[in-house]
Amino acid sequence: MDSFEQLNIDTPEQIALELPLAGIGSRFLAIAIDTLIQVALYILTAIVFVIMLPLGFSMFNFLPRLIGPALAIFILFAIYWGYFAIFEILWKGQTPGKRFAGIRVIKESGRPINAFEAVGRNLMRAVDVLPGIYGVGLVCMMLNRQSRRLGDFVAGTVVVHEKPTEDVRPSWNTSTESSSSTPGLGQMTAEELVLIETYLSRRWELDPEVRLRTAIQIADRIKAKTGWESQDRQHVDDFLEEAARKIRDSGRFH
Repeated sequence: MDSFEQLNIDTPEQIALELPLAGIGSRFLAIAIDTLIQVALYILTAIVFVIMLPLGFSMFNFLPRLIGPALAIFILFAIYWGYFAIFEILWKGQTPGKRFAGIRVIKESGRPINAFEAVGRNLMRAVDVLPGIYGVGLVCMMLNRQSRRLGDFVAGTVVVHEKPTEDVRPSWNTSTESSSSTPGLGQMTAEELVLIETYLSRRWELDPEVRLRTAIQIADRIKAKTGWESQDRQHVDDFLEEAARKIRDSGRFH
């Protein structure tokens, strides 16, 4: 059964994020799917080498006969050790199994993991699998409330359920006093606050060019609707953080 514990994060943008932690059930579903994919890759590699090696040697007699088996061992090694790390680097903390299970690896701070953390947590997988079927990892996950295995402790990561954007919807009642003190504040809606905070919480996952273009579009929308203007040399992200704070402070969240 999955845990219903929540990971509460206060980001530097002063946005409170609540992410449901992935429990043992969803994580084992993910590892089962990833293991099946790895087995399929092993079988495919074996088939390719069995079919191609005789043909290859007949065409390239000058090659050492051991180069084929050595190459096969290298590919199998890469599949075992590189599968998880490569996918988690390219897919921002997800593998095919994690994506199917709707979970993702992130830093304790809520930021996406980088290459060093992806490699570090997966090198520890060799210890977590001992003595078999992730025995060490399972015991470690049962002994802490965030269901972290040894690799997570080493890399400073946690595994959380993906939270759909439509679920990030604040319930708020506008304060008349606060709205009157900030021109245009009453024009902002809950959906627009969701738009700003979703961007701020996920901006580090975006390509820099896409991130800047998205931020400018949101900022222009706010300025056009409220008449607010950014300060001289104020970065667009800083403007959006300030706008989110003003909107949040003007309402009563519950």
